[in-house]
Amino acid sequence: MSAKPFAHPALLYRGAPEYVAATTAFVREGLAAGDPVAVAVPAANLALIETALGAEAGKVLLLDMTEAGRNPGRIIPGVLREFADRHPGRHVRIIGEPIWPGRSVTEYPACAQHEALINLAFSGRRATILCPYDLDGLTPEVLEEAARTHPVLRDASREWDSADYAPELVIEGHNRPLDEPETFVSLRFDNGNLSAARGLAAREAAAMGFGADRLDDIRLTVAELGANSLDHGGGAGTLRVWAEEGRLVCEVSDAGHITDPLAGREPVDPRTAGSRGLLIVNLLSDLVRVHTRAGATTVRVYFDPDRPGP
Repeated sequence: MSAKPFAHPALLYRGAPEYVAATTAFVREGLAAGDPVAVAVPAANLALIETALGAEAGKVLLLDMTEAGRNPGRIIPGVLREFADRHPGRHVRIIGEPIWPGRSVTEYPACAQHEALINLAFSGRRATILCPYDLDGLTPEVLEEAARTHPVLRDASREWDSADYAPELVIEGHNRPLDEPETFVSLRFDNGNLSAARGLAAREAAAMGFGADRLDDIRLTVAELGANSLDHGGGAGTLRVWAEEGRLVCEVSDAGHITDPLAGREPVDPRTAGSRGLLIVNLLSDLVRVHTRAGATTVRVYFDPDRPGP
């Protein structure tokens, strides 16, 4: 493993035996070194690891990534940094599996950007984050991007430097205009009618059957996006709302430009003054997609009616 403070290898595996052997070896190496260890992978894989670890599983933080990381924009602040920051000054080991067979084409771009952004978020920090990739279940395109987002690759027998490592290409490659919805309701807002934007989103969500707690999350999300438009997007914005494959989608567009690739993905000390709007959006939403360029930004958030809030 790399001697640098931060290491971010991708594990390329085939089948459950390879997966369990590699992940449990990684966990046990960390426990033997006295490192805090966390495992955030989909539930079925989590069960495999927990069973194989036996009593040692009690020494590891185990998280179902389909819940903790259903929004890829939540993983860095809500899973990886949340765990690492609990152990200041110590090297931590984390298995994070944000991309698995079954992730939708709508979710994948945010997943790929997340994997690339880990390298920025943890640069210089004492951490090793191992990301498994299913060679049999994922497409060649996904595996190609794994080589661009991870400086080191490993399989059942060896480890090597990735000749294709270029995370910035993945970040920018998925920063593209979002598909247009077929139908939607919309509202142009400014400082005088932001409350109407919140109300519009809540009414559409209530008509889809969202409960009271989630309606509060949706109102807050739209309020934070709207406040960003007022403060950083030219003083106004446009809200569009629609249903897509059973999800509520709320989209805010304005004349701003998000230049910090980690905006909304870094934890903020509650005692620190300053904006945390995009962080709140990532923590409350089930998926966040962003397209930003000079003079125009669109933030699209998705909510699943059958999920509880965070």
